[in-house]
Amino acid sequence: MEYTEPVLLTRDLEIGFVLNNHKKKIVYSDINISAGKGELVALIGRNGVGKSTLLRTLANLQKSLSGEILINSTDINELRRIEAARVISFVSTEPIRIANLKVFDLVSLGRFPHTNWAGRLKQHDRKLVQEAIRLAGLEGFEQKPVSEISDGERQRAMIARTLAQETGIVILDEPTAFLDLPGKYEIVRILNDLATNTGKTIIFSTHDLNIAIHRADKIWLMLPDQIISGAPEDLVLTDRFADIFKDSELQFDVHKGDFLLPVDFKGKIGLSGKGLARLWTTKALERIGLQVAEAGKQENIVAVNEKNGIIQINLKTGDKKNEFSSIYQLSLYLKKIFSR
Repeated sequence: MEYTEPVLLTRDLEIGFVLNNHKKKIVYSDINISAGKGELVALIGRNGVGKSTLLRTLANLQKSLSGEILINSTDINELRRIEAARVISFVSTEPIRIANLKVFDLVSLGRFPHTNWAGRLKQHDRKLVQEAIRLAGLEGFEQKPVSEISDGERQRAMIARTLAQETGIVILDEPTAFLDLPGKYEIVRILNDLATNTGKTIIFSTHDLNIAIHRADKIWLMLPDQIISGAPEDLVLTDRFADIFKDSELQFDVHKGDFLLPVDFKGKIGLSGKGLARLWTTKALERIGLQVAEAGKQENIVAVNEKNGIIQINLKTGDKKNEFSSIYQLSLYLKKIFSR
């Protein structure tokens, strides 16, 4: 049951390519998904499953093989290309390589569906371009060459271009692919804020599951045989993320919200302590292959305490006691013991 009218809806969509011999190469079939106004939707799936093909088809950059794509209840095939460009904008992973192109000029390209045949900007267009630059956090960058700004800034400029295009739907293919960790979170934060504050429907593909779980309103989980849609928390609770890599050793940890390799525990160790010191000591012990249990009657026991940023660790192994001032020291010592 939909509580709001979908802005984008597909019915029995089939995507792929028409080859030179006019035969169809089907990439994916029976796609029935939707996205609402003001939603941030993350598309997740393994490489080669068809994510880029799906996004390009939704953005009207390539034709579907069959089925329907409805934009505000109108079949996308009924829209002329210029009309489609006024309702959907697209950002690809391909880098911009135009010599001497300034940030303002790049963002201005988003006005092409709204300008005359010569593409000249009126005062109204310039105001919209400047506002898009402000929303993307790029004020002061207007006259900088695109070739001289960072990857994260360039991605924000591409987002600003879509804002200047004034479309209700924004589709981005791997917008965080080449960014460092802070850059990834910053871009998705911007996308989340734009969806919330402007009412735009924003759809992006990503491999950063942790970011998607914490920021997206909805996830389209693209498995080899079906696309499962729902809030991140719904998919976690129904254990659907485990289906992404079910033929590999990776396992989805529902408590940590991330994929982990299974650990072959070499032994068991007791642990006492509280707060963050206990949490991160647990992670370290599991990382080196030790299963953590309550202190109780364990032969080997770690007691960890932290106060004012100073950590103190006591280890009891049989009748022997040791003290450590860091988890690193403890880890090295235990690795030697349990590798014997």
